[in-house]
Amino acid sequence: MKTRISGLAGALAALVLAGTGAMADGAGLRGLATGDDSRGWEGVGRLDLGGAAFCTGALIADNLVLTAAHCLFDKATGARIALDTMEFRAGWRNGRAAAYRGVRRAVAHPDFVFEGEDRGMDVALIELDQPIRNSTVLPFAVDEMPRRGAEVGVVSYAHDRADMPSLENVCHVLGRQSGTLVLDCDVDFGSSGAPVFDFSSGAPRIVSVVSAKATMAGDVMVSLGTSLTAPLADLHAMLDQGDGVFSRVRPTATVMGRDEAGSSTGAKFVRP
Repeated sequence: MKTRISGLAGALAALVLAGTGAMADGAGLRGLATGDDSRGWEGVGRLDLGGAAFCTGALIADNLVLTAAHCLFDKATGARIALDTMEFRAGWRNGRAAAYRGVRRAVAHPDFVFEGEDRGMDVALIELDQPIRNSTVLPFAVDEMPRRGAEVGVVSYAHDRADMPSLENVCHVLGRQSGTLVLDCDVDFGSSGAPVFDFSSGAPRIVSVVSAKATMAGDVMVSLGTSLTAPLADLHAMLDQGDGVFSRVRPTATVMGRDEAGSSTGAKFVRP
């Protein structure tokens, strides 16, 4: 789990510690506490998983939620989570959602490896049991991976903000390697699957999803995101072909916990 990430870690840690200022320039998290604050973000929701955990997800069609592949598996056992125990709560805020939906199908990318180090394939699509056709809950467009140095933003839930999403509207792409983005965005447990947005065209467009949080050399905190363009096309094809849920992905190892996230050298990461 260290090789590819730690190969990027040294260069990025040097970049950050050399004084790029990216870690200090972020606007920080802003809670979307009111209806006015959250207007336009209702398509981001909390994905409840078996009543014991949750991730963040975002609508990209009226019946499709984009999230991280590892969210579909129990982090303690590596077993798949039963679809009938999942619920997407669009715009979840202060005990209420703009829409509640169950899950009909869920597909993880076939190249995703539960215990692997490649964050570029940590992508999943969830098909809801019914479309969300609500003028206040609108899906987001998807775009290509941003360049290094680009400003992005994240809307996410987390363990310490489980009942209200937060927006970080300025964080940065510190680097990219293959299908993995390294970001200075503020994420925590529950933020897995959160959409990473590019605002450069005016309307927010999803360019990645949060896969993990990481510690680089010198205890520099970063977050890792996935590529979308090719993996998302693969997931759409799987749904179109009626591919069996989880038929290609059989995890064999448990995910790291808070106290097991890595080794004493290189980068260490944990799925948030």
